[in-house]
Amino acid sequence: MSTPCGVAVPAADSPGPPASPGGESAARSAPSGGERTEFRLLGPVEVREGGSGSGIVPPGPKQRALLSALVMHAGRLLSVDQLTEELWGDRPPSNAGNALQAHVARLRRVLPGGPVPGAGHEWIATLPTGYLLSLGRATTDVQHFHRLSAEGRAAVATDPGHAARVLRRALALWRGPALQDSRYGPLCAGEADRLEEHRLTALETLYEARLRCAQHGEITGELEKLTADHPLRERFYDLLMVALYRSGRQAEALGVYERARRRLLESLGVEPGPVLRARLEAILNHSPDLSVSAGPGPAQGPGPLAGALDLGSEIARLQAHIDALVIRQGALVSRFEALASRLPQTR
Repeated sequence: MSTPCGVAVPAADSPGPPASPGGESAARSAPSGGERTEFRLLGPVEVREGGSGSGIVPPGPKQRALLSALVMHAGRLLSVDQLTEELWGDRPPSNAGNALQAHVARLRRVLPGGPVPGAGHEWIATLPTGYLLSLGRATTDVQHFHRLSAEGRAAVATDPGHAARVLRRALALWRGPALQDSRYGPLCAGEADRLEEHRLTALETLYEARLRCAQHGEITGELEKLTADHPLRERFYDLLMVALYRSGRQAEALGVYERARRRLLESLGVEPGPVLRARLEAILNHSPDLSVSAGPGPAQGPGPLAGALDLGSEIARLQAHIDALVIRQGALVSRFEALASRLPQTR
């Protein structure tokens, strides 16, 4: 199906969470060239060996959690205390250091010989106070996702068709929830939450690009599902209101606002934010800025609606950053409290 942006979009294509394995999406997410090892964390944790292309799955849940923590913090020392808490929480075994060392030894045997056969790359280094994983020339699907997401966001205003294509590729890398079956402790749980926030932000940006490509009639059903799946996320309501209004369904667009308002009040005790309220006013006043523009080219100028969409995206990105900082703060507080509980009590 051809669009004003020159993008061919299958009518049934929905990049919603999570992308299923197999088919074209999985083919795009596979490492290219067969040269580099790829650590895959956006779904079930596995290692894609560069030489053969075969998948390696650490056999035990604790080894998968250990690998996830080390890869997500590649190049950084993770202390024995951090990794012990990650694997066993506040109930570590009496010989936690030896048990952790055994898990690391098993993980070393599972990992490939190196990013390039014969290179002799040492994946996990043992340091006096902990362990450090070095990626070398290996890659991760998380890196690919962030690179493609950033490229898509940068192109939304000037080339929404390209932005939509790139964001689809980014979302196709997801094979399930991030760090699936590896969320035992604060390190992986925090990273998984942060990655999920980035995935949702990429979805929001994709639908913004599709609105700019005049695909409002094709995305209302997908956005309805997203508002149901994420009832406290105002951006999806905003995009759905625009799509419905442009489809000649003003009454339904107003109903979406009321549904959002009710859910926010019931769950959080707050009214919708300024972006959603401004969208309501624009719909009530039949603002010409809500109509489909004649074309998406940069010569059109940004216009008030495009400015509002850009502002909404920026707010969502800032919120994602705030959420990530809150998660990191919680993980640090948990670590501090765990360490403090082990100190001898003074009288």
